[in-house]
Amino acid sequence: MRISILQGAFLPVPPIRGGAIEKAWDHLGTEFVKLGHEVTHVSRLCDGLPKEETRSGVRHLRVSGANAVSSPWLMKALELPYLLRAKKVLPEADVLVTHTFWAPLLLSSQRFGKLYVHVGRYPKGQMRLYRRAERLQAPSSSVRNAILREVPGSEDSVTCQPYPLPWVQPPYRSYGERSRKVLFLGRIHPEKGVLELVRAWGRLNPTHKQNWHLKIKGPWEKKHGGAGSHYLNKVKQAARETEARIEIEEPSFKENELSKELQDARIFAYPSLAEKGETFGLAVLEAMSCGCVPLVSDLGCFTDFLENDSNALVFSRNSENEKSLSQVLLWALENQEDLEPMSRRAYQRASLFSLEKVARGYLQDFDDMVNVP
Repeated sequence: MRISILQGAFLPVPPIRGGAIEKAWDHLGTEFVKLGHEVTHVSRLCDGLPKEETRSGVRHLRVSGANAVSSPWLMKALELPYLLRAKKVLPEADVLVTHTFWAPLLLSSQRFGKLYVHVGRYPKGQMRLYRRAERLQAPSSSVRNAILREVPGSEDSVTCQPYPLPWVQPPYRSYGERSRKVLFLGRIHPEKGVLELVRAWGRLNPTHKQNWHLKIKGPWEKKHGGAGSHYLNKVKQAARETEARIEIEEPSFKENELSKELQDARIFAYPSLAEKGETFGLAVLEAMSCGCVPLVSDLGCFTDFLENDSNALVFSRNSENEKSLSQVLLWALENQEDLEPMSRRAYQRASLFSLEKVARGYLQDFDDMVNVP
């Protein structure tokens, strides 16, 4: 099967600037090749990457894009010229995977392949415009339900396929051998609840967090999806005010480094508050694959693979997010004997999302779409 993957205008592939969607489809493309298919990846040209190369059997074509901005309307405007440039290099294919706004509106399935639209963000009214798409693919059941609310009666064309783990799952490291560390890895952005996490940590009595520390690591620059220096400084100021041990570090996009960080932490805190932004939680799944106990908010996207008090800790989003989060943190620090089995269950659940298994699910989806009578 000939598969083209058209990425967005703002991040390169391979994901040297991060990006959950870019990371997932980069790995899936490589796995599709291993399973005997022909894959072309079209993405942003930047950071010294060549216009054309072959990596791990995947053909990469790159065209000029743009840096991300805060305005969603300006983002769409910036993406349009990128799409027109991408259209000139896209090859003929059986399937065209894309998560761009404009491709399902402007590209012909007869030339570029049947359109498989990856809905990597919560839909905001555009799904009913995508009549050329053969499939609308959601990474979680909560996103699938949101699509169906926009396009009633479209059950047969809306599919749910998760993101895969980006690495081979490492051997389980005993919970007791790990540092007494609560770790956040992700974008430094208000929708991720980073400031609330710092303030919640500050609410804890020093005796409860003795020998523990909180570590925050992720991109803060707007071009990498962060909220910029103003928000970063607010987080740092809040950390100073807590007079607790809090580390705030620059990001790393190297998967081996991220895996080592996760294998050394006991708790992975990911207090996302983005009800209409968080669609799956790949960072949480990665943490589970390394044996961390995830601590998350009660967003619907997490329910496909998390169960409160079984393989995760969940706090309720409400008007007092910091208080709710601090109560769950306090329980976790005081009940370490309960977190050892929770860690093992999280690790076991993550094993269901291996790259090969997830890739085969997508390929079956493609085959069903291409071979419709």
